[in-house]
Amino acid sequence: MRPSFRLLLRAFALAALLAFGPAALAARTLLVFGDSLSAAYGLATNQGWVYLLEQRIAQAGLDWHVVNASVSGETTAGGLRRLPEDLRRHKPSLVVIELGANDALRGQPIAAMRSNLEQMIRLARAAHADVVLVGIMIPPNYGIDYATEFRDLYATLAKKANVALVPFLLRGLDRPELFQADQLHPTAAAQPIVLDNVWPVVQPLLRRK
Repeated sequence: MRPSFRLLLRAFALAALLAFGPAALAARTLLVFGDSLSAAYGLATNQGWVYLLEQRIAQAGLDWHVVNASVSGETTAGGLRRLPEDLRRHKPSLVVIELGANDALRGQPIAAMRSNLEQMIRLARAAHADVVLVGIMIPPNYGIDYATEFRDLYATLAKKANVALVPFLLRGLDRPELFQADQLHPTAAAQPIVLDNVWPVVQPLLRRK
């Protein structure tokens, strides 16, 4: 290889590093896309599990930026409408989808919820993001069959779509004092427990990327 050609290649390599290096080294984005359970409903923002997740990521020395796009009252249908714009705006490398509780409270058909979640997973993957699906459960007073089908929806969909699954966001919250007065939303004291349910699933993906 002639010296002049080697110099030319080096110049191209340096130009590429200058052009793309800062973007490559920038912190990646984790997008939490949920409802009031992730939006710190009734709490200060810095008490919610998503804020605590960002703190734990920083403590672990991982270069990630957390965006909380959760909206209180959100349904899977509303989430499906919002997701394309949030993917475009934030360009996440990892999306944590926590939706479905409000669908169940309104008695929405399981098939519609499944379709909405499945489409959100496809959208995230098309945007080159990994996905974590967060499972929710509802009390049997909504009907045993409905509650069972709702619970099984998440595991079935995660297996079918081959995405990581948090089996139950509120696992371990088995005392009334861990919930606010509405008995639906966890207190500030419960948020670290919620984070501990999410962290073992999310952490490997943060390190793998």
